[in-house]
Amino acid sequence: MPGTESTAYLLRHAKAGSRERWTSPDRERPLSHAGTVQAAALFAVLGSGIRSIRSSPYVRCMQTVQPLATALGLHVVTEPRLAEGEDPDWTARQLALGGGALFCTHGDVMAAVVCGLSEASVPLVGGMQWAKGSTWVFEVGGGRIVAGRYVPPPG
Repeated sequence: MPGTESTAYLLRHAKAGSRERWTSPDRERPLSHAGTVQAAALFAVLGSGIRSIRSSPYVRCMQTVQPLATALGLHVVTEPRLAEGEDPDWTARQLALGGGALFCTHGDVMAAVVCGLSEASVPLVGGMQWAKGSTWVFEVGGGRIVAGRYVPPPG
């Protein structure tokens, strides 16, 4: 987008196994087969503009970004502030730094960030969506998010 300085990416983890059927701690719940396929396809969808990857420490988030990190030759940094129930304002502030950073989080955090941007009248293309495996690509300028575009989940 014209006049922007950089891009940042907010990714919701890919499809995971059933929360209701999972008997171990939720943070250990892995991706389902469909989620593994989504994770493997992320590089083809997002391309090579990603310069760093930070992820919720939950297994499903780490499994979502690992194939992308491998394809890009990047290390995934775990970030507890991207976990479920964490402060979406922290995530929004980090996204506003741009620099090609990708943040993998959960539906509640992604929804809160997107809704907050909408309430602040930031132009968002793609509607109010945050499906599993989807990405919001944000254009950043002057230390703030100036626009966003929804990228549906792969596959």
